[in-house]
Amino acid sequence: MVAPTRPLAVSIAEAADPQGWLARLADRYPAADLQRIAAAMDWARTLYAGRVLDRTDEPIFPHAVAAASIVADLRLNADAVAATLLYCAIDLLPDGHEQLQARFGPAIAQLVEGVGRVRKIQALARLDAHDKEDAAAQIEVLRKMLLAMVEDIRAVLIKLAWRTQTMHYLANCDDAVRRPIARETLDIFAPLANRLGVWQIKWELEDLAFRFLEPATYKRVAKLLDERRADREAFIGEAIERLRQELLRVGIKADLMGRPKHIYSIWKKMQKKRLDFSELYDIRAIRVLVDDVKDCYTALGVVHNLWQPIPGEFDDYISHPKGNFYRSLHTVVVGPHDKALEVQIRTVEMHEHAEYGVAAHWRYKEGGDGDARYQEKIAWLRQLLDWREEVSHAHQPEVAAAFKAELFDDTIYVLTPQGRVISLPKGSTPVDFAYHVHTDLGHRCRGAKVDGHIVPLYTALENGQRVEILAAKEGGPSIDWLHQGYLKSHRAITKVRHWLRQQNLDIAIEAGRTLFDKEVARSGAHPQLDELAEKLGFKRIEELYAALGQNDLTTRDLAQALAPPPPETPIEPDDLIRRSRADTHGEGILIEGVDKLMTLLAKCCKPVPPDPVIGFVTKGRGISIHRSDCPSLKRLSANAPERLIAAQWGKQLGHVFSADIEVEAHDRPSLLRDISDVLARDRINVTAVNTQSRDQRARMRFTLEIRDADSLRRIIDQVRNVSGVVEVVRR
Repeated sequence: MVAPTRPLAVSIAEAADPQGWLARLADRYPAADLQRIAAAMDWARTLYAGRVLDRTDEPIFPHAVAAASIVADLRLNADAVAATLLYCAIDLLPDGHEQLQARFGPAIAQLVEGVGRVRKIQALARLDAHDKEDAAAQIEVLRKMLLAMVEDIRAVLIKLAWRTQTMHYLANCDDAVRRPIARETLDIFAPLANRLGVWQIKWELEDLAFRFLEPATYKRVAKLLDERRADREAFIGEAIERLRQELLRVGIKADLMGRPKHIYSIWKKMQKKRLDFSELYDIRAIRVLVDDVKDCYTALGVVHNLWQPIPGEFDDYISHPKGNFYRSLHTVVVGPHDKALEVQIRTVEMHEHAEYGVAAHWRYKEGGDGDARYQEKIAWLRQLLDWREEVSHAHQPEVAAAFKAELFDDTIYVLTPQGRVISLPKGSTPVDFAYHVHTDLGHRCRGAKVDGHIVPLYTALENGQRVEILAAKEGGPSIDWLHQGYLKSHRAITKVRHWLRQQNLDIAIEAGRTLFDKEVARSGAHPQLDELAEKLGFKRIEELYAALGQNDLTTRDLAQALAPPPPETPIEPDDLIRRSRADTHGEGILIEGVDKLMTLLAKCCKPVPPDPVIGFVTKGRGISIHRSDCPSLKRLSANAPERLIAAQWGKQLGHVFSADIEVEAHDRPSLLRDISDVLARDRINVTAVNTQSRDQRARMRFTLEIRDADSLRRIIDQVRNVSGVVEVVRR
């Protein structure tokens, strides 16, 4: 991402001399583009004459020129600069859009309208959260909504430029005006700048907001930095020159630079690590960029040979990248004059990834949670914005338009009457919205208003609409909602199905009990009801009856559960030896006292090395090998303890074993896919899958081919980390 070549604050001075600023743009834009920008500036000067902004009373025209200067520094095209100058035109003119289109063309008119949409969302979203957690979640959804609703991402960048200028002007305002704007900036706009990779704006917004929210702390940290700035810069310059000479001596070509520090980031680190300013190692920091990974470690050796490393302050994120794939070497050394110095070493490729890719995007920087698909889209957007220097000005609108097609194509954001932001799958209806707000509201939903107008319940909602539900005092959903296009979201569909089942639960239980009694009578079994229910995955026998009555459990499943296990009978040792096929190299299972015996692994417990095992002599099938804690083995040996025989594992050369795991989870879309991805990443072969879903709970049984019990334990731990998984056990 291209950072401005000079501080954005310079744009304030340029606002006082707009003609001079326009002349300085001559080396950036062709003559035709400059003419469009000049025309926009002249029209804006006339339109904004004598007018001020509502919240701050700042004169509009100099504000617009300062913001346009920031947009130009970001190397956006002439249309974006002109649209920034014309930011308020639609608000001030009754036919603003038509006039803009007539004077400046549809591209600039649409871009100004897009900026207005961003402002509208900001004004609509009045947060009414009851606690900090809820407020944080709402702010997070609002950020996504701001990005998702614009047709052109340049509209968000223009809004960020205007907000940056507002933050500079706040020094002229009362505290009652400053604090709400500063809080909104820190919560919404600085993170947006971070997500879009506009680092200079992010840093300015954070520092300025911090200045107005925590003035005493800001001044204290700023004073500490100022007091040491000259010494620090001299120290960094000396360290860079010395390190450069040492690297050249060993033949390493490297770019060295001091790492900029910002007041808000320093304060955040002091808070997070509970350190005093003097204890921060990275106040003095150098970044080293080299060509390849080998040079990274060579440069590290040079640094540690040149200066004494501080114990416990070295991190190798190249061999062990962070979870977001951030890679770099970090070390802290006792540098010149016995002062601590942080050194970061990475390749140019790693640096680009850290600055513009996944490692630097919002979840890592802000500690947010967010889903993986959203993170991938933000990373893609970072790349798109980085292309703006490579793409000609003429083609930038097409590149920006790709944003809408590729990003947030599966989510919409709508508002409650109170301004709360709700995210829904694309195509969702007012009924989906009602169930997202509250299950009971969904059940009682009978009508809806969208932006004040009554609409059919099957209406597909769009981004930014305000939705109000018209509800009955009591009642429930209609079965038609499931079959006639009223529902899009999995959440609403599940809620409706659950309600319909609950209404007919008594009928289902009675029907299931009748089927159960018939099957038990036919099989001649005398089961323990609670044990049978648990065996089939139910907590109570009534749940089993209901599943039978609703056809979630078939009579065939019940018959298999009622069937007794096949009998196991012994054979004589001589017969056993004649049938043996164990190899002579000690692989497989070793039976104590007898060589070359036929063995098979029991299917009831599926032992895996190095599980403790015991053999059980069967008739005609050799010795079945069970885990020592196998319930079936205990039941068999109770009647014939003489059939037990000691066994142990032999050498296992390339063998794979079958093992079962059972997963209990909160049901959701893509759950099975996510678990399968975990298994695939570890190259685990899945030979069978059995899944059941009931009342938003999923039970899944996987049969895996693994090499040993350690592999199985590792897989179980990885599956436990899948979102929504409650428990994973071996069966």
